[in-house]
Amino acid sequence: MKNNNVFKYIFIIFIIILIIGAAYILYNQKQKTEQQETDKQSQVGEVQILDKLTMGICNYDTMNPLLTNNKEIINIDKLIFEPLITITSDYKLEMCLAKSCTKTNDTRYEIKIDTSIKWQDGSSLIAKDVAFTIDRLKERNTVYSANVKDIQSVETPDTETVIINLTKPVPFFEYNLTFPILPSMYYLNEDFVATNKIPIGTGMYKIASIDSSTILLTRNDKWRHIKEKTPKAQSITIKQFGTMGEIYNSFKLGNIDIVNTSSTNYSEYVGNMGYNKKEYDGRNYDFISFNCDDIILNDKAVRQAINYAIDKNILVSNVFSNNCYVSNSPLDYGSYLYSAEGEISYNQDKAKSTLEQAGWIYKNDKWQKSIDGYVRRLTLSLVVCKDNQDRINVANEIKRQLAQIGITVNIVEVSNEKYYEYLNNKNYQMILTGVTNSVNPDLSYFYGDGNIANYNNSDLKSKLSSLENYTEIQKIVNEDVPYIGLYRNKNTLLLNENVGGTFTPNSYNLYYNFNEWFRQE
Repeated sequence: MKNNNVFKYIFIIFIIILIIGAAYILYNQKQKTEQQETDKQSQVGEVQILDKLTMGICNYDTMNPLLTNNKEIINIDKLIFEPLITITSDYKLEMCLAKSCTKTNDTRYEIKIDTSIKWQDGSSLIAKDVAFTIDRLKERNTVYSANVKDIQSVETPDTETVIINLTKPVPFFEYNLTFPILPSMYYLNEDFVATNKIPIGTGMYKIASIDSSTILLTRNDKWRHIKEKTPKAQSITIKQFGTMGEIYNSFKLGNIDIVNTSSTNYSEYVGNMGYNKKEYDGRNYDFISFNCDDIILNDKAVRQAINYAIDKNILVSNVFSNNCYVSNSPLDYGSYLYSAEGEISYNQDKAKSTLEQAGWIYKNDKWQKSIDGYVRRLTLSLVVCKDNQDRINVANEIKRQLAQIGITVNIVEVSNEKYYEYLNNKNYQMILTGVTNSVNPDLSYFYGDGNIANYNNSDLKSKLSSLENYTEIQKIVNEDVPYIGLYRNKNTLLLNENVGGTFTPNSYNLYYNFNEWFRQE
């Protein structure tokens, strides 16, 4: 009986050991499985992130940033070449190849460059590279010609100092120093225009090869930020196409990862699914300019009333099918300087009351007022170029909207030559016009001496020389209304749905934080 109990206890202990052993094995197996799964996921993640991206361009001419006239190459070149001063996504200045830029007087700037920066061939950046670049830009008409047109001479007293002398004061000239710099010694004894040498820069990527169908960019391991901002994409393949339609088709098929377009009908080619998009403000800004010397329009209450009476959202919807942005200011393209304080919003009742408070009387479906002994009716002419159908449509929409509150508009359609005669001589009441905004935020075209609106505000003019005054300037012009901002164009960055990263494009640079961009398979 006693032996039976012993065997019984031994059996129980054996069972317990088996259970513990099985549990331990299961636990280890679970841990191993979980680790394998983690490793597998990690490996899958690594495999899924490709080390290359693909773009497309048409009308290829050259990758040389000082010679190309292709706007998409200019965009791509910002990944290869760098300027003295660059611009952030909200249009603030930021030192790049320059360590400092000092305005020593109204026409003289002293720039210190960072000579520790290396060109992609390993040589050092020197001051003469800046002088060389400016000389090349002044030799021919390029996209950067306006940046250097007021430069009279360049001095390089030592390897790190550049002194730029201007022919006249240029407001916020630092914004003009955003052109790409090329190396002087690299082109020694070379015909700069005719050379077959592949251009080199100081940027994130370098040009590895160029052939008749493809440009290959590879990561620049000599880039000074390579350690802290290592690009996820080790290479970029740029495919050449004959037309934009071919680019769209290749994007639709998944053969191109990134497409930049200013077209508003791209969805007709690529559809509406299977990709992501990032829209951003363009630089083309359309507005109404008033002639502030006109006997009726010199009354700012009339200008205010017209501004109240125009529904810009309806205008953009009816004329452009919402394929552009409502715009109220020459600064509302994403600039940190833009302020909406004091802007007039659509309000027909406010338009009418503003006229009434200024002494206008609504009689027989017309506004009228005695001015200089004569009864003046609120009937105005709006000049528009007959060759621009979009602006004709805009003019007709404005005419329709103003008629709703009793303001009569006569549209004057003129030839292109006559249009510029009106504009330059300022012999109009209202004109529908536009500009392409520079990255330089100078507002003297609109509010300085000789502006196209004959607008004169001495207090405002005294403030134009300092960016610190820009909020106050915008408050003043929102009250005075020498112009009515209407709309600006919309650009779109199309991205394959597998492309990831942080996307903050603007009209100066599409590729902020490009080191973080990647594609997953």
